[in-house]
Amino acid sequence: MSISRRTLVAAAAMSLSLSFAAGAARAQEFVNILTGGTSGAYYPIGVALSNIYTKAIPGAKVSVQPTKASVENLNLLNTGKGELALTLGDTLSNAWKGDEEAGFPHKLDKLRTIAAAYKNYIQIVASASSGIKTLADLKGKRISVGAPKSGTEINARAILGAAGLKYSDFSKVEYLGFGESVDLMKNRQIDVTLQSAGLGVSSIRDLATSVDIVFVPVPADVVKKVGDAAYIATDIPAGTYKGIDQPIPAAAVGNFFVTTTKVSNDLAYKMTKAMVEGLDQLYAAHSAAKGIIKAEMPLNSPVPLHPGAEKYYKEAGLLK
Repeated sequence: MSISRRTLVAAAAMSLSLSFAAGAARAQEFVNILTGGTSGAYYPIGVALSNIYTKAIPGAKVSVQPTKASVENLNLLNTGKGELALTLGDTLSNAWKGDEEAGFPHKLDKLRTIAAAYKNYIQIVASASSGIKTLADLKGKRISVGAPKSGTEINARAILGAAGLKYSDFSKVEYLGFGESVDLMKNRQIDVTLQSAGLGVSSIRDLATSVDIVFVPVPADVVKKVGDAAYIATDIPAGTYKGIDQPIPAAAVGNFFVTTTKVSNDLAYKMTKAMVEGLDQLYAAHSAAKGIIKAEMPLNSPVPLHPGAEKYYKEAGLLK
């Protein structure tokens, strides 16, 4: 039985169509953005970034994943379970070096930076009824220091250690995220919460409107004793939260948007370009994001820039 020319042409067309479809499926780009708890700053910034990427990178499948933040994010990136993550600078440095105590038994040398972000302020908030006014007053109190081996908890160890305090000096230590810590504060089950986050974080705003609180100052000499260049002495500005009528001395650590060498140069370029061009949308997503300074985005990371990001910054005149 002979096969008509029309049938052969139709079969060839179908084969070509299936081939194109398979190629398109293989070429689809995935961008999973690793953030933090939903009550912190990372999550709303990640959601805003996902909206930017969905419009700016046609065909990309973009998703946002809440996590325990910095340490978990970098370990997930390393195992290929994300394309972009937010992280604290000191945590990033620990991952790059391979600091087992910080949650990195091996060096994560495939990490690459997309951009420097805003600064995290290490905010130590106590209930007014606790009588806490200084770091020394924390001894014997009940504290929440963040999820175990999270960026916040690493910051807690650093700052409390520089102030001469060990976890054994507290009557109770809880390892909880921002929202859970605030709930315990409201219910008078803990006296103080340490939260490393951008200014105006929703968890502390919520707490400030629910109970009388005080912010515990972190003096510049304590910040210096940490012995890590990632930590800088700064102030929480007056008016940041209800009840703050004067600047509060504090420590801050820079945040970074990070990817890996597994992400192609083309995708990293697209992600960087869309992020820079969509900064206004990030600023609108959370007050902390207003600390992202365009001219500083390619600078000061403890790990190298991704080549795709570097290419964009050079084209945009932000990097020589």
